[in-house]
Amino acid sequence: MQLSRRNLVLSAILSAVVLAGCGKKEAAPEAAAAAPEAPAVKEYVVGTDAAYAPFEYENDKKEVEGFDIDVLSAAAEKGGFKVKFINTPWEGIFASLGNGDRDIVVSSVTITDERKQTMDFSEPYFEARQLIVVSKNDAAGIKKFADLKGKKVAVQTGTTGDEVTQKLLGKSSPDIKRFESTPLALKELENGGVDAVVADNGVVVNYLSNNGDKGLVSVEDTESFAPEYYGIAVKKGNQALQEQINKGLAAIKADGTYDQIYAKWFGAKQQ
Repeated sequence: MQLSRRNLVLSAILSAVVLAGCGKKEAAPEAAAAAPEAPAVKEYVVGTDAAYAPFEYENDKKEVEGFDIDVLSAAAEKGGFKVKFINTPWEGIFASLGNGDRDIVVSSVTITDERKQTMDFSEPYFEARQLIVVSKNDAAGIKKFADLKGKKVAVQTGTTGDEVTQKLLGKSSPDIKRFESTPLALKELENGGVDAVVADNGVVVNYLSNNGDKGLVSVEDTESFAPEYYGIAVKKGNQALQEQINKGLAAIKADGTYDQIYAKWFGAKQQ
């Protein structure tokens, strides 16, 4: 009897040990936590009037390129965003920014107090000045802006050249001929239809360097034309995007990228 009882006790202990062993399975290691996904890089739609070489224009493949395009593309890379350029007519370019069809406008836009009322600008990225273009045969008689009084002058509609010429000759003067682009205005000068063209230095220098056989020369009048500055425009109040653009611009100016882009389109900057 005692033996049987002892056997029963031993059997119970062994069973408990076996059951304990079976129940002591090691917990499966938890799956490694998934690495957090990197936030998607936002792409912004950029309006540019691609009729203003060398700042923005369409190449033979209908691709938009130019100085402005290179600057904003490089700034976007440094600022952590992407850009998609859409050729947008100048006449409606600011409206497209205001109604949200475009997030950014880069199109040789001069920063003015009037424009600041309806849009915000990046820090300046280009210093521009108006130049007068005349035929070599007329250069002796046109040394300054005031000499254009009584002359026929071609300008690109809605540009600074248009604005300053209106102040000199009168807003509704028949002596002002307006064109959709500066190259068209310069063609009119080549053909003898006007006596002069007033336009931004960057466009003028580029055109004359590529058309040296047309008999045109530029006249600089620093007393009449104050420097102006191009900025990249965003919708009024979009401070976050404005800061991203400024961050990118500061980076490309600091590391030499801006100077490389400038040299590509205008030659090395004079120190």
